[in-house]
Amino acid sequence: MTRHSQRSILFFWAPLAATWVMMASEGPFLAAMIARLPEPTFNLAAHGVTFALAILIEAPVIMLMSAATSVVKDRTSFLKLRNFSRGLCLGTTGVLLIVLIPGVYDPLIDDLMGVPDQVADLTYGALWFMLPWPAAIGYRRFLQGVLIRSGRTGLVAYGTVIRLVAMVVAALVGFFVLDIPGAWVGALSLATGVVTEAIAARVMAGPTVRSILAGEIDQPGAKEVSYWDIARFYYPLALTSLIGLSVQPLLTFFMGRSVAPVESLAVFPVVHSLSFFFRSMGLAYQDTAIALIGERFEHFPELKIFAITLGSATSLGLALVAFTPLSDVYFIGISGLTPELAAFALTPTRIIVLLPAMSVLLSLQRAILVERRTTQHITVATAIEVATVAVTFTILGFGLDLVGATAAFASFFAGRATSNVYLGWACRGIVADADSARGS
Repeated sequence: MTRHSQRSILFFWAPLAATWVMMASEGPFLAAMIARLPEPTFNLAAHGVTFALAILIEAPVIMLMSAATSVVKDRTSFLKLRNFSRGLCLGTTGVLLIVLIPGVYDPLIDDLMGVPDQVADLTYGALWFMLPWPAAIGYRRFLQGVLIRSGRTGLVAYGTVIRLVAMVVAALVGFFVLDIPGAWVGALSLATGVVTEAIAARVMAGPTVRSILAGEIDQPGAKEVSYWDIARFYYPLALTSLIGLSVQPLLTFFMGRSVAPVESLAVFPVVHSLSFFFRSMGLAYQDTAIALIGERFEHFPELKIFAITLGSATSLGLALVAFTPLSDVYFIGISGLTPELAAFALTPTRIIVLLPAMSVLLSLQRAILVERRTTQHITVATAIEVATVAVTFTILGFGLDLVGATAAFASFFAGRATSNVYLGWACRGIVADADSARGS
C-alpha cells in the first residue's frame, strides 16, 4: 500500500486552503471598508446581522461540496445529485424571499431578535442585495465537489480568485461611486462575488462534467444510488449545517439583549472574520481528508499527523494577533475600529485562540464519519454544540452580565469544545477498527 507523504497531502490541501483563506479574507476587507463609511457602528452591526441571516438561509446547500466529493462516482450519481442540488437551491432562495416579506421580516428582526430599529432598516435593504446568494453558493459548491472528486483542486482555487476580484470591484464601486450605506455595499460585494464564482465554476467544470456525462470517468464498482439514498445521506449533513449555522443568528439575538448591544453587534463581524481567517485553513481539511483517507481508512495515520501540524500552526497565528501589539495593528490600523471598539474586540479574540486547532480536529472527525456514512453523529454533535452555546451565553451574558461580545465568543468556544468531545467518542470505534485492520 502506497502511503501519502506529508508533501502530497500539502499539495492536495493547499489549493482548497487557498480557496477558504481567500473567502475568509472577504470579511476583514468588507469590515474595513464599512468602518470607513458614514455611521460605521450601525452599518457594521447591520452587516453582521445580514450575514448571520444569509448563512442560516444557505445552510441546506453548504454541504453540497462534501456530498459531491463523496457521492459523484459515475454519470447516474452525478445527474441525480445535480437535480437534488437544484431543488435545494430553489428552496433556499424561496426562504429568503419569504423572510423579505415585511409581515415576516418585522416580527423576526424587531420582536424576536431585538435588533435596534436603525440596524434593522439597514439589514432589510442589504438582504435584497443578497437574494442571489443561496442559489449561487449551492450551485458552485456542487460543481467544486465534482472538481475535487476528479482531483482538480487547483481549479477550485482559481474560481475563488475570480470571486475575490469581482467582490473587490463591486465593493470599490459601492464605496466610491454609489451613494448607499456601508451595509449595502457589503451585501452587494458578497452577492456579486458568489454569482461570478458560480459562473466561473460552471465554465471550469465543463470538461469534467462532459466526461462524466459521456461515461468516461465512471468509477469501477460504483453502486447505483437513488434519490432516497442521496436524501438519506444528505439529510444529516444539511441538518448539521442548519443547526450549526444557527449559532451566529442565535448569538446575534442574545447580544441584542445583553450589555453594550450595539457595540457588541459592531465588533462581532470583525472578530468573527479574523477567527474565520485562521479557521478556514482547517475547514478546507474536511474535503481533503474525505478524498484521501481511503475506503478502509488506510491513510488515516498520515492525515492525523498533518492535522496536528496544521491545527498548531493556525492557533499560533491567531494567538500572535491576540496577545501581541499586532492586535492594535489589526483592529485599529487595518479594520478601522475606534480605540473603544478595539477594546471591546480584544478579550473575545483572546478567548478563542484555540478555535482554529479545534476546527482542524472537527474537519478530520467529520471526514471519518462522512466516509463511513454515519453522518447522524455529525448532526448530534452540532445540536450539542448549539445547546451548549445557548446555555453558556445564558449563564455568562444574562447571569453574570458580561459584555455581549465576550459572552458570545466564550459560548462559541464552549460549544465547539463539546462538539469535538462527542465526535471523538463517535469516531473512536472506526479509528480502532482501522488500526486493527492495518495491524493484521
